[in-house]
Amino acid sequence: MNIAGAPIARIVVGVDGSEASLEALRQAQRLATPLGAKVQGIACWEYPQVYSGYVMMGIEGFEEGARRILDEAMEQVFGADMPANVTSTLVRGHPREALIDASREADMIVVGRRGHGGFGGLLLGSVSSAIVAHAHCPVLVVHTPEGAAHAPKGS
Repeated sequence: MNIAGAPIARIVVGVDGSEASLEALRQAQRLATPLGAKVQGIACWEYPQVYSGYVMMGIEGFEEGARRILDEAMEQVFGADMPANVTSTLVRGHPREALIDASREADMIVVGRRGHGGFGGLLLGSVSSAIVAHAHCPVLVVHTPEGAAHAPKGS
């Protein structure tokens, strides 16, 4: 399978620990396996903005927290034995900008969308909307299927 004549070799996935991002990892791997493509899970972190020169107390640990979320998400989806084609990367920055930047070197980007039910559930979130609008490669937006929280690892 290829898009616009080019083979798909690298699929980037936005990971934030939500069920939607876990499903995005699952779908990316489902696509990657028959294509022989690599999957790169990317989680982002940043310090909160500081206003008027005041530094907030207790703002440490963001990078470590993001790393923990990324590691737990990867293990939840793939188990203890991560497939050889899967890597994870922690990036400092806002998810919109970091994923759009990562899309420059990707053949596809996969993001989850968090549905909130009702009319609001029909709308994409701010990150997924920005990726759809500004990515430099094809984008797949997945939602969490009902019962996905109970799906076995690696399925």
